[in-house]
Amino acid sequence: MRSHSYWLAVVIMLTACSNNNQPPAGAEGPAATPSSASSPATVDAARLVNADAEPGNWMSVGRTYSEQNFSPLDKIDAANVQTLGLAWYRDLDTHRGQESTPLVIDGVMYVTTAWSKVLALDAKTGAEIWKFDPEVPGQWGVYACCDVVNRGAAAWQGKIYVGTLDGRLIALDAATGKPVWSVQTFDKSRPYTITGAPRIAKGLVMIGNAGSEYDARGYVTAYDAETGKQVWRFYMVPGNPADGFENDAMKMAAETWHGEWWKLGGGGSPWNAIVYDPETDLVYIGTGNGVPWNRAHRSPGGGDNLFLSSIVALKAETGEYVWHYQTTPGDDWDFDSTEPIMTADLTINGERRHVVMQAPKNGFFYVLDAATGKLISARAFAPTNWASGIDPATGRPIETPEARYSETGKLFVGEPSPHGAHNWHPWSYNPTTGLVYIPQQEVGFPYQGEDSFEATVKGTNLGLDFHSMEPPVDAKGIAAATADWKGALVAWDPVTQTARWRVPHAGPWNGGTLTTAGNLVVQGLATGDVAIYRADTGEALWSFPAQTGVVAGPMSYAVDGEQYIAVAAGWGGSYTLVSGELSKSHGAAARNISRILVFKLGGTATLPPAPPLPTMTLNPPPMPTDAASIMRGEALYERHCAACHGGSAASGGLVPDLRYSANLTGDGWNGIVLNGALEANGMTSFGDIFGAGDAEDIRNYVIMRARQTL
Repeated sequence: MRSHSYWLAVVIMLTACSNNNQPPAGAEGPAATPSSASSPATVDAARLVNADAEPGNWMSVGRTYSEQNFSPLDKIDAANVQTLGLAWYRDLDTHRGQESTPLVIDGVMYVTTAWSKVLALDAKTGAEIWKFDPEVPGQWGVYACCDVVNRGAAAWQGKIYVGTLDGRLIALDAATGKPVWSVQTFDKSRPYTITGAPRIAKGLVMIGNAGSEYDARGYVTAYDAETGKQVWRFYMVPGNPADGFENDAMKMAAETWHGEWWKLGGGGSPWNAIVYDPETDLVYIGTGNGVPWNRAHRSPGGGDNLFLSSIVALKAETGEYVWHYQTTPGDDWDFDSTEPIMTADLTINGERRHVVMQAPKNGFFYVLDAATGKLISARAFAPTNWASGIDPATGRPIETPEARYSETGKLFVGEPSPHGAHNWHPWSYNPTTGLVYIPQQEVGFPYQGEDSFEATVKGTNLGLDFHSMEPPVDAKGIAAATADWKGALVAWDPVTQTARWRVPHAGPWNGGTLTTAGNLVVQGLATGDVAIYRADTGEALWSFPAQTGVVAGPMSYAVDGEQYIAVAAGWGGSYTLVSGELSKSHGAAARNISRILVFKLGGTATLPPAPPLPTMTLNPPPMPTDAASIMRGEALYERHCAACHGGSAASGGLVPDLRYSANLTGDGWNGIVLNGALEANGMTSFGDIFGAGDAEDIRNYVIMRARQTL
């Protein structure tokens, strides 16, 4: 008689085949029954606090509460990594950016994909166990400034938690993928989104939100992990003083603002970093930029504008404010501090220091005391010209006077750019080498204030002159910008605040990093490779052609004593969308092939041939003669369309390039722009804010750009 586990394996395999009309892609033989199939994802506080005792599992974002993205596994090492091969892969049914780091718990992989979908896979074979689609309305993508991505799930007591783009926090049964409870975390009349991963501590699941390019007041909310009941909420910027303040922290923060900031929301959206520290029992929140970016429009008269671009420490159980450190006071440049935060123990001047570390967008590496937030050290890890350093006495940046474009009224070509010296991409710390591994980038940006500012809900609220921001579309301009825009993998010593080694990359927007006890650093690249380096020296050891740009963070796990390295591949994100032709300069990165790639020593699976890049022919109508219409169309396009279709009306490849659209002639244009003919595909109707004349102005601008590209 066949065993129960045998028949369960058969059911899993048949389910996978029926869902995909093919066997699990790249799988080696029949699906293995996960060892914990009877009670999957039984994660609790003890397991999370003692995650190092289970090196084969990756139970939370960053693997441990410290979020160091370090694996103690060492069977794959610098001596044998050359024999690493593809163990299995699984194609995904979404073709937008993939930014999730998978979880692996007791032989089961849980991974989120674009559009907030969730998959449970057998971690040894890739066989599908279940999948969940929250059916996010396609039109909600208009509020996602930086792609319809999702950065991961959380696990607790037999449930998997995911935040959806349209603001739901959903608890799924880890065994079946069926919803247990769901709660709407924000008012859907406002342009919020969720792209970050939930975090769980003290029986609470915590989630933030995004929206600081639009009209948002950011906050983090904690819900009871069993019931979904709200326990606490902490806002990152103050609301209207006339309504009273939620707590003393908001009253304190309001003193650093001027004007009527609350009418625009204020910003501060905590869209990524939420880190719980068991040693201090604090939660560290990375907060976003202000809305608009231009402080002169956001807070006339200046001010630090707390808690924008800060690390805020809260009591885990109550959400009570404890301390904050603002990395960019009065942010004018979209230098949010939502980039990954980690905790670590460092020996500094012969003393053990329990610290918080961050390498945010603004280009400075910060080491803070975890209990108090007091600055220990800060130094530039990338070229910066907005500030010359950080004052060790005050912790404030020493600003370059011309950087305050909002005050000077002049153009400031700043570095870093809104893409950041380091963005959301996971980074890692290896306690053996004592180094952190940063996906660093060098991208300049022209900041020019907008003379007149009119807030909008559906469009971006930046307060910048869009004409000065447009990326080039001509070959000469693209070549010059490509030469100046750089990327690198930087091994940084957080104690001495110096770079130990640096590996240059062909351009920016490379993937997150994983480091292991095998003296390895793993990173996906925008050029379409997964690469591995020696952690101590930076020597290149191995690479694999992924056929698409890789931006997500890798992870490592073990099943039946065998070590695996996994990464979600799929080009996308804000750089891809808004940078237009520049984001195509990396070759393979111009195409999105969304997959989970899993490697092991001696792996022999192979990928199918990559499909050819699509061939498109420019055939635009004649050049419009109404110069005023083109100028109006440019302003409307850059405010409402560029976040998805690319600056200068040039797409980065994820969404249709409007210069090639057949709808530049005929009635189809208005049917799409004004009447929502393609809402199901994510192209919402703008009929509530555009008239027929506006739509025609935008079409004339796109035609002009198409004619320039010929």
